[in-house]
Amino acid sequence: MPKVILKGFIIVPESELEVVKSELVNHKRLTLEEPGCITFDVIESSKNPLRFDVYEEFRDRSAFEHHQVRVKESLWGKVTVNVERHYEILE
Repeated sequence: MPKVILKGFIIVPESELEVVKSELVNHKRLTLEEPGCITFDVIESSKNPLRFDVYEEFRDRSAFEHHQVRVKESLWGKVTVNVERHYEILE
């Protein structure tokens, strides 16, 4: 099975920036501990503090889907409910 790559960016509402940045540390740690996670980067833009560039690689579709379910049920999923997501998924 081919690996799954998600790349793109998120835009965080200014009023929610601090809580999102605070939970991002935990979100990164939990994601990197997931079986099948190869790479996971979320980096704040130096030009726009509300933009975070996202790059993820998972071993296969199953690992990627597991990640999506975990995220929806996590604190990260709750604190980013108002975040604009602009992603491309490649297989």
